[in-house]
Amino acid sequence: CLIHFYKRMAPKKTAAKPDAPKAGKGAKPAPKKVAEKKADSSDAAPAKAVQKALKVQKKVVKGTHGTRVKKVRTSVKFYRPKTFRAPRNPKYPRKSTPKRSSMDAYSIIKHPLTTESAMKKIEDNNTLVFICNIKANKHQVKAAVKKLYDINVSKVNTLVRPDGQKKAYVRLAPDYDALDVANKIGII
Repeated sequence: CLIHFYKRMAPKKTAAKPDAPKAGKGAKPAPKKVAEKKADSSDAAPAKAVQKALKVQKKVVKGTHGTRVKKVRTSVKFYRPKTFRAPRNPKYPRKSTPKRSSMDAYSIIKHPLTTESAMKKIEDNNTLVFICNIKANKHQVKAAVKKLYDINVSKVNTLVRPDGQKKAYVRLAPDYDALDVANKIGII
């Protein structure tokens, strides 16, 4: 008897199961699809977020630069690496005005020489003799004589005397006479 009872019950159960989904299909399928779509869209957003999170996690674990390869040294020498050195860009000048040159015409030529040998040079060689600043060179002496006495100079010879002073032999241009210039200066 029990067997017949189970047989009768079994088809009903199997029939009831398909019926319930059919009834459910009429009411639920549309909402399920909508729900599925919603679930998909909600899954898609977290999927991106998950990928991003994984990427960040990888960076945190490995470090931002990844694995470092140790450089193989082929030389025993070590040179300090060249680092950036910014050019000077001062906010204000350290000196308010540039320093004036101490070597002007008046400090280059101290005084003319009036010894007998100097006078002989004036008469015979058309040459004036001056005592100059020890630091002055021939070009500076030539420029100073031209500025002070308004004469053209052909050449300058210099020597340092044993007493430590510099003597300059200033040969004048052919169109100037050393005697006239010496008179104008007041040597003679």
